[in-house]
Amino acid sequence: MSYQPDNPLIVQSDRSILLEVSNPKYAEARDALSPFAELVKSPEYIHSYRITPLSLWNAAAAGHALEDIIASLEKFGKYDIPGNIRFEIEDYYKRYGRLVIEPSGTPNQLLLKSDSENLLTELISQKAISCFAEGRTGPTTLLFPIMMRGVIKQALIKIGFPAEDLAGYTEGDPFPFKLREVTLIEKKPFGLRDYQINSAAAFYAAGSRRGGSGVIVLPCGAGKTIVGMAAMHFSQTKTLILTTNITAAHQWKREILDKTDIPENEIGEYTGEEKLLRSITIATYQIVTYRKKKSEEYPHFDIFGKLNWGLIVYDEVHLLPAPVFRITAMIQAKRRLGLTATLVREDNREDEVFTLIGPKKYDAPWKDLEKQGWIATAECTEIRIDLPNEMKLSYATADNRKKIRMAAENPNKLDIVEYLFEMHKDDLVLVIGQYLDQIDNIAKAFGLPVITGATPNSERDELYEKFRSGKMKRLIVSKVGNFAVDLPDANVAIQVSGTFGSRQEEAQRLGRILRPKSNQSVAKFYSLVTRDTREQEFAMNRQLFLTEQGYNYTIVNAEKFVK
Repeated sequence: MSYQPDNPLIVQSDRSILLEVSNPKYAEARDALSPFAELVKSPEYIHSYRITPLSLWNAAAAGHALEDIIASLEKFGKYDIPGNIRFEIEDYYKRYGRLVIEPSGTPNQLLLKSDSENLLTELISQKAISCFAEGRTGPTTLLFPIMMRGVIKQALIKIGFPAEDLAGYTEGDPFPFKLREVTLIEKKPFGLRDYQINSAAAFYAAGSRRGGSGVIVLPCGAGKTIVGMAAMHFSQTKTLILTTNITAAHQWKREILDKTDIPENEIGEYTGEEKLLRSITIATYQIVTYRKKKSEEYPHFDIFGKLNWGLIVYDEVHLLPAPVFRITAMIQAKRRLGLTATLVREDNREDEVFTLIGPKKYDAPWKDLEKQGWIATAECTEIRIDLPNEMKLSYATADNRKKIRMAAENPNKLDIVEYLFEMHKDDLVLVIGQYLDQIDNIAKAFGLPVITGATPNSERDELYEKFRSGKMKRLIVSKVGNFAVDLPDANVAIQVSGTFGSRQEEAQRLGRILRPKSNQSVAKFYSLVTRDTREQEFAMNRQLFLTEQGYNYTIVNAEKFVK
């Protein structure tokens, strides 16, 4: 066994990988691992990763060569790769592409082709596959109904053999448009950045069957909306855009008008406020999944078939609700683009994103874009705060749910908020919280406006605009501020409470302050956490995302701020 003590990696026989943070080769090794391994834990000195079938299939779908994966582990490993791990990497990697979905030549059927007669025979013995099979046309080919395209893909990935979908797409009605060279609103020069062009091109794949479905992972502030518009520009077709809320829908419309020559009368909003279908239609997940009773059908599902869409864009695809997964399984002939800052889903349905939207086609490391100046430099600080003495006994005897709430709403956090306001009196500060009572109390204490789910959309837009322009330097938001809020010069975020240990929420909240600043200032992200409580346990999971992206995460005691 060879031993290279200067290398930072140890690949272990249980598929885990240990990475030394203090090693000079740490950053290079971390970036080499990210396409095919998932970060599991990230304490101070040793980060641990794991290699999973899904991480390898994403790497294969994105075009990362098996030889490069093995070479990376050999280049950075202290020891030889264990034989079983080398075998499993090769085995799982090569499963992607062993099954291919192709046109059958008949209107209502598709072919599932295998590279092995035995493999196809094994699959047909599985009830999840056999119930849709409509006969074999040869030893390695199987016919199935075209409407079951998504369902078959879901079943195959559960069995452990993901299908490469080469059945192609309906082109949709053409809708030609151009990207502007000068923005409409601020009259600034506009052009796509290299990574925006590359990511959209990786998705579109020159219009071939190997493109047209997939997910692009970029940090908040890196211009995912612009990447979506670039994909639309490649496609030149009628497009349906699904997003998280009405504020996001308005921002998509504003960006499209600002950076394309698409006229306003060709852009429709399909939301709770208005339902206009146009060549470019922006809808919310809420309206698509709305129904009066659980026993009823979804009345707005027909939006997917009302126009001959050539492209469907899923904004914040990691938040995709289950009913949208269901309808997406039935519309696999449409090109589908997912946009997100992280593919982490707290319900562990990443494999459904892979099968129904498409595999990860592009992923830009956050710190790489920071070095290039495309997103702001950020410093992350967790401030640990004691519960008031009079609450400690009540906390100790409370049930689990109440403990979570008590820790989140710790009244001592108010003093820290006040201190941070004073420290950052010249900055644009965003306060984000989970609990309405808590953020209302903060708003009242400092005489500040607050945005919640109950705030009318017209008022939200007005407050966001005042904050963007600098007329108002403090803004408090509930979890509605987690996503799709464009606040370019916000440079401080104070997280007073969050949704348990959600890494995806941590990504979104940090993203509120990552747009490059006009004054080149460093963004500050503070998390207020109650010491020795369930909230501290959740914070350990949330920081996982930040350290995965390469951010330093400092933990300090509240006493440093308040004497």
